[in-house]
Amino acid sequence: MAIHNRISAIYDLGQFFSFITENETDKPENLAKYEYLKEEFISVLNSAEIHNPWFTKDNLNYCLSQWGKTLTEKNLKDWVKNYSEAQNPKNVGIIMAGNIPLVGFHDLISVLVSGHKAMVKASSKDDVLMDFVMNYLKNSNEDLNQSIQKVERLQNQDAVIATGSNNTARYFEYYFKDIPHIIRKNRTSVAVLTGNESNEDLKKLSEDIFRYFGLGCRNVTKLYLPKGFNTDLIFEAFYDWSPIINHTKYSNNYDYNRAIYLMEQQAFLDNNFVILKEAKDFHSPIGVVHFEFYEDLEEVKKELKENEEKLQCVVGNDFEVKFGETQKPSLTDYADRVDTMRFLEIL
Repeated sequence: MAIHNRISAIYDLGQFFSFITENETDKPENLAKYEYLKEEFISVLNSAEIHNPWFTKDNLNYCLSQWGKTLTEKNLKDWVKNYSEAQNPKNVGIIMAGNIPLVGFHDLISVLVSGHKAMVKASSKDDVLMDFVMNYLKNSNEDLNQSIQKVERLQNQDAVIATGSNNTARYFEYYFKDIPHIIRKNRTSVAVLTGNESNEDLKKLSEDIFRYFGLGCRNVTKLYLPKGFNTDLIFEAFYDWSPIINHTKYSNNYDYNRAIYLMEQQAFLDNNFVILKEAKDFHSPIGVVHFEFYEDLEEVKKELKENEEKLQCVVGNDFEVKFGETQKPSLTDYADRVDTMRFLEIL
């Protein structure tokens, strides 16, 4: 199968996502097919939420909508034109995370548009939606059907892309030491405020924090604030996200962390749905956002540079990612800043 046909199949999937979430499609001739699949897919989405309560309908729809906007024909063609097609297709194992919906999808389509075959070890947290996506692509034509294989255990792979915790990464590094690999560890994201942000900027920041309940590596879990910054401005801008406390699992985490801080007599700020706690750590628990006051912005930049291997995004008006954009990565926003396509190109 020519690469342009693989791209066409992935583009068609993106069109289906756009139809489901926006009722839009570039090709009206596909409407009948999308309408036929709609009822089945809604059932899949319901099952995905039952299987993993973190995958709420709102977050699932957001995820699908973003992929629909990303997987345009132009975006896909512009993406792959900078890479050469595999002349000797390899079996590439993909061990997927499951912290947010379809978090391993980019790895899957990277392998496919590179011309390789994907051996997918899906996360048990995200296998309902991922199964549908893989079957959709497999049913597109026979070549993709032969190029996507779901496995319970990787074996006989020529290369691997694995995502997990810092602990599992050590195991992956050892287990796959003899073959080409990309091993991803825990990362998180931070935001740097200067005090010149508008209320709209801070509202967009709340999207970076609360989308997917803060479970993604692109979610902001720590704020750098200029000394004297009025934290009430943050709480005011975050108010639209107050209904998040009605989600049982999020509420349980929030209540637990609040109780721990109270028992240990630790200082924190609270607005009844999120806690702001002054701390050096980049990672914060669910329901908590760390913050740190600074006096010298250049020192902050230096610290972030020294710890870049721990960070996925640095958010701010004068930084690499703008407020509200962390959960809208492009096809070239590679996890851990490792060019997956280049890795696949040289296998």
